[in-house]
Amino acid sequence: MSDNPFDLAGKTALVTGSSRGLGFVMARGLARAGARIILNGVDTGRLQAAQAGLKQEGIEAQTLNFDVTNEADVIAAFAVLDQRGMAPDILVNNAGIQLRKPLLDFTSDEWRKVIDTNLTSAFVIGREAARRMVARGHGKIINIGSLASELARPTVAPYTAAKGGIKMLTRSMAVEWASKGLQVNGIGPGYMLTDMNQALMDNAEFNTWLMSRVPAKRWGKPEELAGAAVFLASSASDYINGQMIYIDGGMLAAM
Repeated sequence: MSDNPFDLAGKTALVTGSSRGLGFVMARGLARAGARIILNGVDTGRLQAAQAGLKQEGIEAQTLNFDVTNEADVIAAFAVLDQRGMAPDILVNNAGIQLRKPLLDFTSDEWRKVIDTNLTSAFVIGREAARRMVARGHGKIINIGSLASELARPTVAPYTAAKGGIKMLTRSMAVEWASKGLQVNGIGPGYMLTDMNQALMDNAEFNTWLMSRVPAKRWGKPEELAGAAVFLASSASDYINGQMIYIDGGMLAAM
């Protein structure tokens, strides 16, 4: 056994929505800490490109193409992992989408799409992973929340509702599964330089507001999530449960 509490050698990590963006960066960080990685996405080409990108860095990753919003797909994907003998020790529920418009203009279908992708998927995938983790007596689940787990802004109501739900789902999972040897925690990214935030980055007025609001006076870099992911996936966090770590440049701490 390694003396390094952050060593993930011998562990298998499934990261949903990891063909690009924050998911890819966290998957790469876990791999660099020694974990065997399973990348997930619905776009086969993008998933293969992510796998190839890791391979160029000397990282061998598996891929698993399934729709996180389709329960049958999720159950089938875990059956495939069972067949491969790759029950994840670490699950990162990262998959998510964003739709921006006034709340009065959202259709019920649009609401459900955001909730299903950002919240319900974390329940379904978390449940399937936990069934296997509980049987083994150990496991780490990391749910990706947001500043929207704590704060609301106009035009993103379903996303805010979903990410608030992620915080409470994380606590519920922790309360139910801590005695089974599982640790369930969350990461709440602040405003990060990602494709999902491109519209905000291109908005000069919003950018000016953000620079006045965030004590660090800058956008977050995706790679700045990797350390927290490794920490929460490692034995260094074995007595941490039901917590959200916000990586936001100090935004939630500021008036």
